Amino acid sequence: MEKNDISISVIKRLPRYYRFLETLKTNGIVRISSKELAERMGLTASQIRHDFNCFGGFGQQGYGYNVPELHAKIGEILCINNQVKTVLIGAGNLGKAVSSKISTRDSGFKLIGIFDKNEAISGKIIHGVPVRHIDYLENFCIDNSPTCAVICIPSNDMKELTDLLCRLGITSFWNFSNYDIAMAHPEMLVENVHLTDSLMTLSYLTNEYKENSID
Repeated sequence: MEKNDISISVIKRLPRYYRFLETLKTNGIVRISSKELAERMGLTASQIRHDFNCFGGFGQQGYGYNVPELHAKIGEILCINNQVKTVLIGAGNLGKAVSSKISTRDSGFKLIGIFDKNEAISGKIIHGVPVRHIDYLENFCIDNSPTCAVICIPSNDMKELTDLLCRLGITSFWNFSNYDIAMAHPEMLVENVHLTDSLMTLSYLTNEYKENSID
């Protein structure tokens, strides 16, 4: 199967497989069947086999999956060792929290620059990276050629910023703002994380559950 034919739903399950397999590996489990893995993850064995077969299949008939090998292979598929050069815009509380995720060994990204318009925090170090004033962003990108940007600023500052970043060679965004980057730049790769939307969804589900419990 060609990579372009693999559905986004399969791709979005890969990090979850990776996490479960890492836990199994840490616990010393070397071999697992698709049935056992399915029971642990709340999936079906056929779903797991289908997902893995999208990338060639990794199990052996009568043996199952070698946990360390499968964990490593999924890591390769997710390109966690590629260390994509990344800049973070917004060094407030959210930006600091997000930067910790980018700085982990298995993120697949390398945080090389942090920028904020607040002059009071310029020069501070976050996970080994100095915070620079946003005015230095353009020259920094020209000199260092990052290809990914993480956005942790309000939406009202976004249009001019994203237009600039796209001109500077950014091709993918991890977007924590409510600004629709994909609408303005459909050629970009965008992963949106809308925390408020997620919280409102939980609010609905929580209250729906309470109402059904009362009934």
